[in-house]
Parts: sequence; structure tokens; C-alpha cells
Amino acid sequence: MGCKSSKTVSSPELSSQGRVDSQFESDLSSYEAACRNDSTLQQFDASLHQRTNDVIGTLAAGLGVQSLSFDSLKQVTGCLLETNQEVVKIILECQTDIWKNPELFSLVEEYFENSKKTLEFCTALENCLKRARNNQLIIQLAVTYFNEEAGLQVGDGEGKFVKTLEELRKFKAAEEPFTKEFFILFDSVRRQQELMLRKLLTRKRKLDKKLKSLKTWRRVANVLFVATFVSVLIFSVVAAAIAAPPVVTALAAALAVPIGSVGKWCNWLWERYENELKGQKELIIGMEIGSRIAIYDLENIRVLIGRLEIEMESLLHNADFALREEDALKLAIEEIKRKLEAFMTTIEDLGRQADACSRDIRMARAVVLQKMMKRSGNSSTGDSPWEL
Repeated sequence: MGCKSSKTVSSPELSSQGRVDSQFESDLSSYEAACRNDSTLQQFDASLHQRTNDVIGTLAAGLGVQSLSFDSLKQVTGCLLETNQEVVKIILECQTDIWKNPELFSLVEEYFENSKKTLEFCTALENCLKRARNNQLIIQLAVTYFNEEAGLQVGDGEGKFVKTLEELRKFKAAEEPFTKEFFILFDSVRRQQELMLRKLLTRKRKLDKKLKSLKTWRRVANVLFVATFVSVLIFSVVAAAIAAPPVVTALAAALAVPIGSVGKWCNWLWERYENELKGQKELIIGMEIGSRIAIYDLENIRVLIGRLEIEMESLLHNADFALREEDALKLAIEEIKRKLEAFMTTIEDLGRQADACSRDIRMARAVVLQKMMKRSGNSSTGDSPWEL
């Protein structure tokens, strides 16, 4: 059995059992190979081997019914009980690792909370763009008035460009598009998205390791198999000890069915574990893609905001110059005209990027929700706690 193999146990009374054992030879060989690569399985096997030898040694001390004392039967049942307890212990340890996923649930909650805050940022950005467009209209109106007033023959100086200068004053006094609170929100959202991505990558690496080696379920499958096999072996020895060879054959045949069932059950658990890990990884990848897209969109927004601020500062500088130096009004307006087109283009680019960011966030949330429903088999009902 196990690392040492059940072949170490030999007795004339077990010859009929050999026919049954042969059908499990390949499984035992697989178990022995697993033992060599698994220290936990080695400890289990050594303990099981010792108890089994003690039981069989006690039973083999005599071949008659008189050998089956109360103490002998107590040792047999005690061995089986201890074996089952070890099996339960190992399975429970694996269940704790496999089926309880508070970390995954926490990640999903955090992902949706972060995406919600990113959508709030997109709304704040739209408000900033409204102020930028208002400033754009003011400076455009100043240029329009300059063109009109420049054509009037009413003298020179400030009196000739009353409306132009008034609009330039409005432009200079207008509220800045991007407030201090906006930049605080932007930095917060970007940090949260970057932290989220790091957490997702860490979780994915853990899942990759588990998928690479399904060692836990191999251990469980082997423990269940050998524990059941030892049960068959010990009960066969008990039957042989009371000198009833026909009972040995019948008992072995009867218990061969549970062994096959246990093998199928173990395979089902193994596949279930693998599918669970793959499902988790698929969900993590969905959130990872969403986070990467959000970070990419935020970076593009940051670049465009920086460009818009530079262009806005340049327009303000020219407006201020025109107000301070009346003789230089025409020169300042020409410079404003030259830079206004770029300012308007950047506003439009930023508006499109804000729309894209909001759209990408909503799409990513929808994809993750679909993956979650797929994992739950579409069995959940009621409103989702993560609304789009």
C-alpha cells in the first residue's frame, strides 16, 4: 500500500483477494508515485501503513475464530476510524482553501466601487468641460467683436474696442475649468485603479499557481482511494480470520463497487476544483482588462487636461496683455485667434475621451456582471448589488 505498497502484506488466506487487487494495481502505482512527490501524502501513508500492519499483524496471530477477540475487533474499527478522521481533516483543509473565497468577493466589490467612482469622475470632468466651453464662447465673442469694431471709423484707442475689451475682461475673470477639488478626485481615482490592478494581478498569479499544479485535489483523490482500499484489505483479513473463504470473495466484490464510485467522485471533485479556478481566473481577467482600460483612459485624460491648461494659460496671458497694453490689442487678438483653434480642438478631444472613458467603464462593468452570472449558473434572482 502507498509508498511501501500493500504488496508487503502476504498471507495464504489472501490468495483469493489477489484477483481483486490486480484491478487496482495501476491505481496503486499512481498512488505510490504521488506519495514520492507529496510530503503530506507521505505522512498520511506512513501513518496508515503502520496502523494497517498492526491490525493485520494482530489478526494474523491466529487463524481461528478465537483470534477475533474484542480487543482485535476494537483495533480494526479504531484503525478505520482514525483513517477516516485523517481523510476528513485533509478534505476540510482543502475545502477551506478552495471553496471559501472572501478575497475574490472583496475584489469584486472593490472593483465595482472603483468603477463607480471613476464614473463620478467622468461626470465631474463633463462639468469642467462645460466651464471650458463657456470660456471658449467668451473668447470667441471677443474675437468677433474685435473684427466688427476694427472696421468702424470712430477713432483709435480703447473707445473703439469697448465690446472687445469687455469680453476679454469677462474671459480673464471667468472661473477656471479645472478646480482643485477636481484634481484631488482625479488623483484619488487613478491611485485606486492602479491599486486595484495590482491586487488583481496578485490574485491571478495565485490562481495560475493553483492551475499549474492541482496538487491539493490529487492528494485528496489519492487519500480517499487508499483509505477505501485499506478498508477492503482489512475487512478481507477479518473474513479470512474466521475461515470463510467464500465470504472473502463476496465481500471483496461488494466493496469493489464503492471503490469505483469513490474514484468517480474524486474525479468529479477534481474537475470541479479546476473549473472553479478557471472561473475565478476568467472573472479576474475581466476585471483586469477593465482596470487597464480605465487607467489608459485616465492617462489620456491627464495628457489632454495638461494641454488644455497650457492653452488656456496662453489665452489668458494674451488677454491680460491686451488689457494692459491698449496699443497692442490687435497683436494680442491675432495671437488669440492663432491659438483659439487648438484650444477648441483640445476641448473636443477631451470631451470625446471623457465619453470613451465612461463608455468603457460601463462596458467593463457589464462584462464582469455577465461573468459573475455565468459562474452562478444564472441561478441568482433579484436586483444586483452592482447596478450599471
